[in-house]
Amino acid sequence: MLGRRMDPTDPSAVARRLAELRVEHRDLDAAIARLSELPVRDELQIKRLKKRKLLLKDTIARLESLLIPDLDA
Repeated sequence: MLGRRMDPTDPSAVARRLAELRVEHRDLDAAIARLSELPVRDELQIKRLKKRKLLLKDTIARLESLLIPDLDA
């Protein structure tokens, strides 16, 4: 779940969470593709899944930025 607490200063915790989110993002992509191929599509469900996928993408990007070392030193 997106609201899970983790220590943003622990790179291994961030990396684990990133891996979880990437799997969920990939699974959502597959689910959207399957639903889109159905003869009768549930457009509302597809829209909800796409919104969740976008939220995951944003969260992944934010976590990836935590892993980039600060070069101001």
